[in-house]
Amino acid sequence: MGTSKDNNLHKHREHIAHDPNYDDISYRDRISTVKLDGSRNFLFPKIPKGVFINWRNIFGITLLFLLFAFPLIKINGDPIILINVLDRQFIIFGVIFWPQDTFVLLLLMLSFIIFIVLFTVTYGRIWCGWACPQTVFLEIIFRRIEKWIDGTPNQQRKLAEMPWNSKKISKRLFKWTVFYFISFALVNAMLWYFMSFDKWLRYAGEMENHIPGIVLIFIFTTIFFGIYTWFREQICIIACPYGRMQSVLIDRSTIVISYDYLRGEPRGHQKKGATRETSGKGDCIDCHACVDVCPTGIDIRNGTQLECVNCTACIDACDTVMDRVGKPKGLIKYASENEIAEGKKQKMSKRTIAYSIVLFGIMTFFVTILVTRADVDATIQRVPGTLFQKSTNDSISNIYNIKVVNKTRREQIVTLKLKSSKGSITIAGGPLTVLPKARTKSIVIVKLAEKDIKTKNFILDIDIISDGKSIDDTKVTFIGDK
Repeated sequence: MGTSKDNNLHKHREHIAHDPNYDDISYRDRISTVKLDGSRNFLFPKIPKGVFINWRNIFGITLLFLLFAFPLIKINGDPIILINVLDRQFIIFGVIFWPQDTFVLLLLMLSFIIFIVLFTVTYGRIWCGWACPQTVFLEIIFRRIEKWIDGTPNQQRKLAEMPWNSKKISKRLFKWTVFYFISFALVNAMLWYFMSFDKWLRYAGEMENHIPGIVLIFIFTTIFFGIYTWFREQICIIACPYGRMQSVLIDRSTIVISYDYLRGEPRGHQKKGATRETSGKGDCIDCHACVDVCPTGIDIRNGTQLECVNCTACIDACDTVMDRVGKPKGLIKYASENEIAEGKKQKMSKRTIAYSIVLFGIMTFFVTILVTRADVDATIQRVPGTLFQKSTNDSISNIYNIKVVNKTRREQIVTLKLKSSKGSITIAGGPLTVLPKARTKSIVIVKLAEKDIKTKNFILDIDIISDGKSIDDTKVTFIGDK
C-alpha cells in the first residue's frame, strides 16, 4: 500500500504528463529551445531580483575582475598565471612548470577534475550556474547590455518579430557593435594568459609584424560574438560535455535546484491567503515566474533536467511570488530528491565521502611532489651514433649530451660528479651556468681507466650538483671494449 508521499509524487507526475502547455508531448521529448516545427525557439528570460541573484552578481563580477586583473599581477617579475605553450613554460600562482613537470601538471589537472566531479555529485551543476565563463559572460555582461539596449524581455521579443525597418536596423547595429567590442576585449583578456600582458602590449605596438596573430584574434572574436549574439544557451544544452557528465553523476542524494512537489501540488491559481484546506490546491499558483526567468527555458517543476544549470533564478522568482501571496518561501530551493520526498535534511552520502578521500589523497600527493621537486632538472643521454673512444693512457671515454632546465628565478651553476665509480666526468667548457627560467645544453665526457672496466656495458651513477648541493642523480650506460 503506497504512502501519502508516494501518492503525491504520482499525482505530480500525472499532472506533468497531462500539462496542456506541452501539446501532449512530454517535456523530455524535446528541448525548450526548439519549437514543435523544429525551428529555433529564441529565449528572452527575465532578470529576477533576490538574494541568490545578488550573490551571483557579486561572484560573477569578482570573477570578471580577476579575469582582467590576474595577468597584471606579477610575482618576481612574472605574471601570476601564464600558459606559454610556444615556449613550453607554465606559471601557476607564481610556481614555474616546465615540460619536465608534466606529471605534476597532470596531478593538478586530475585534482581539478575530481574537485568538479565531487561538487557535481554533491551539488549538481553548480559550476555551470555560478563559475562557468559561458554563464558569467552571458548573464552578467551580454544579457544586461541587451536589456539596456533592447528593453524588457517583451520588448526584445517584439523587436525580434518586427520587420527590418530603420528602428530595428539601428538597434541591431548598435547592439552588435557593442557585443563585438566586448567579445574583442574578452578574447584579448584571455590571450594575456597565453602570452603575458607585457608581450601583448609590445605586439600591439608593432601590429604590422604580427598580421597572422591579428587575424587569429579577430577569428576568435567573431566566434565569441556568434556565441553570445545567437548561439547562447545552446552551448549549455547541446555543446557542453559537462552537462552530459552531470546526468551520470547526480543521484537522489545530490543537492540541486528542486521544486517541492509535496508542498506545491496540485498547482493552480488561487486567492491570496488561500490554503490547501480551503482551495484544495498546493502552494504553487502556476504563475510561470520560474519559467520566465530560466536562461535555458525549462520548467523546474518537471523535476531535475539536463538543461538546468543551477543558476538559482527560479528560486528568487518563486520566493518573490510567495511573498506576494503570503506563503512561505522555499517552494523552489536547493535540495535533494531524498530531502523533498522524506522532508528532512540528509547526511553526507558515501559517494561524497569516497570522492573527498580520493581528492584529499591526490592533493596531498600533488603538494608533496611540488614541494620536493628539484629546482634544476638535468637530462644526460648518449650522443647518438657514438660508441667509445680509447686514449693512449689506457683509458676509455664516452660522450654524452646534457640538457639543463633552471626552474627558478635565479642563476644556477651546475656541476657533475661520479657517485661510486672511479674516473672523471667533465663538462665541455667547464661548469654550466644556467640563467633564470632558461635552458641550456652541453657535452659531457666520462673517462674511466681500462683496468676498472669489467664488462662491456654497465651503469654509471652521476650526481648533479647545483650551488654546491646535490639536487638530483641520474644513470647512464657506459660502453667499454670488453
